[in-house]
Amino acid sequence: MGTRLFGTDGVRGIANAHLSPELTFKLGEAAGHFLGDRGAGRIVVGRDTRRSGQMLEAALVAGITAGGGDALLCGVIPTPGVAHLVRELGADGGVVISASHNPPEYNGIKLFSREGLKLPDELEDEIEAFCFGERDWQRPVGSRVGSVEHIEDALERYIGHAVSTVECGLSGLRIAVDCGHGAAAISTPEALRRLGAEVVAINCEYDGMDINVGCGSTNLDPLGELVRAGGFAMGLAHDGDADRVLMVDERGVPVDGDQIMAVCAVHMARAGRLAGNTVVSTVMANLGFEVAMREAGIQVVKTKVGDRYVLEQMQAMEANLGGEQSGHIIFLDHNTTGDGLVTALQFACMARTDGRSVSELVSVMTHYPQVLENVHVEDRSRLATSVALGEAIHAAEAELGDSGRVLVRASGTEPLVRVMVEAAEQLRAQEVADRLVAVVEAELNQA
Repeated sequence: MGTRLFGTDGVRGIANAHLSPELTFKLGEAAGHFLGDRGAGRIVVGRDTRRSGQMLEAALVAGITAGGGDALLCGVIPTPGVAHLVRELGADGGVVISASHNPPEYNGIKLFSREGLKLPDELEDEIEAFCFGERDWQRPVGSRVGSVEHIEDALERYIGHAVSTVECGLSGLRIAVDCGHGAAAISTPEALRRLGAEVVAINCEYDGMDINVGCGSTNLDPLGELVRAGGFAMGLAHDGDADRVLMVDERGVPVDGDQIMAVCAVHMARAGRLAGNTVVSTVMANLGFEVAMREAGIQVVKTKVGDRYVLEQMQAMEANLGGEQSGHIIFLDHNTTGDGLVTALQFACMARTDGRSVSELVSVMTHYPQVLENVHVEDRSRLATSVALGEAIHAAEAELGDSGRVLVRASGTEPLVRVMVEAAEQLRAQEVADRLVAVVEAELNQA
């Protein structure tokens, strides 16, 4: 997990190895201690469908209650459901056990404040020191030991909230959904059906080791095939914890987060509902998104990668729409984190209201060819110090000029360096990316 315990989206690693029950117990103690009143907090706990989820939930709950906190268990529920329930239940914080889009052997711990917000870096550093340092307090005994409560209607509360965020029905729309063997297995199909849509859902069952495997937002091929064969208006695909959504149009053609945001931003701006006429994105946003927003008279503000940083900027600017190309979209009027279900419902309602097909809607943005390569490396920390890599990046930027873009960054959750290149032509983007990948491999995998 690198030199810092917390990455861009909580603590993450291979379950029962990097993310052990012992560490999870300490994080449970920390959750009650820092989010509540010196251990007396009420903490909402949810998880995705991974095999290791129950093991880590047991360790986490033991830590929360050993520290004097009360654990409010929601079972399998999307991450945004926990963020919502923290606020609705008046809890002191929330914890989600999930590794989002990562493979099944991974798991993670995401912490939310009582406002349903991801924690600032400074508080995460305090929690890390708490987990590995000396304690200045004693664990409670007797009646001060925490308790466990099962929130039986947790998923129903979240579904009801998501449905309440739209004002139109979806009757007559035929929608395909790929739940990715993850936490959206019940919530998204049910919410769409309540609004009147005809829903065909795939990959809703799970065994704990199939989450994100060849399906969901990490692989749109099964969804695209289903839509092309079945005459659907659109297809929706979630990652494991359903805090993101990607789509395919009525022809089965992929629609990414930039395109989803472009449609939503233009629709909201026309309706006078886009706060500050501004949308917040990240440095990974496609050049075509920036061009489309400029032509629509909408300001784009960029942050570093991570929906937590998007949210921080949104709050600072009082914006109400922001997100990432990966499908983390935040509608701040409705939730405090990326919410795949809310995004899906908002988009579907806009499509119904507008009366155009999804392919027509997303034509508001011309997608610049983009190549994204994930390079496995031994030492991500050398990315910032490699002179040869710095020179290669500078040369690539000079070659592309104003007609392209280069971004090389370390993953915050995996031992990867991501190389992204945009250019006017796909072949040129691939050529530049291939050269940079070769330099990354040579420089960051040295013995």
